[in-house]
Amino acid sequence: MDNIQCSMLTIQLKRLFISLLSACILVSCTTVDLYEKTVFLPNHEWKGDYKPEFNFTITDTTTLYQVFFVIRHTEKYNYNNIWINLYSQPPGDTLHKAPYELELANNKKGWHGTGMDDIYEQRRPLTGKIPLKAGQYKLILENIMREDPLKEVLNVGIRIEKVK
Repeated sequence: MDNIQCSMLTIQLKRLFISLLSACILVSCTTVDLYEKTVFLPNHEWKGDYKPEFNFTITDTTTLYQVFFVIRHTEKYNYNNIWINLYSQPPGDTLHKAPYELELANNKKGWHGTGMDDIYEQRRPLTGKIPLKAGQYKLILENIMREDPLKEVLNVGIRIEKVK
């Protein structure tokens, strides 16, 4: 290769690098369309009287949202389901309670979600695709399983994501 070809190749590589860098910067500046927060449970036990609270604000009312229950547990978790109460307080409203039974495993496939070694993380939908009004929301999770404390649960939480 002569010097002219080498210079042209260097210029093209620099342009390609700058283009890729610009694209990465533009993509990284977009907003994340979700809220997710989990809480750690001491001694891997979810006691019935511990009700974690989650507060978030909705500003975009032009889209639909889906609410998920997030749980991380070990493979020693004794049940293939979990019963919870979800307390929700929309802006300017009172606290509402809704019970949920969520399947975490079945005999055919085993544990749902993703696993690494003996720990599994799952996101189970609590709602369909729903509109939310603008303002501050409060969600509270309550364990209503008969076993108290519920053993082998590492974290629980809430995930709210925009439906695309």
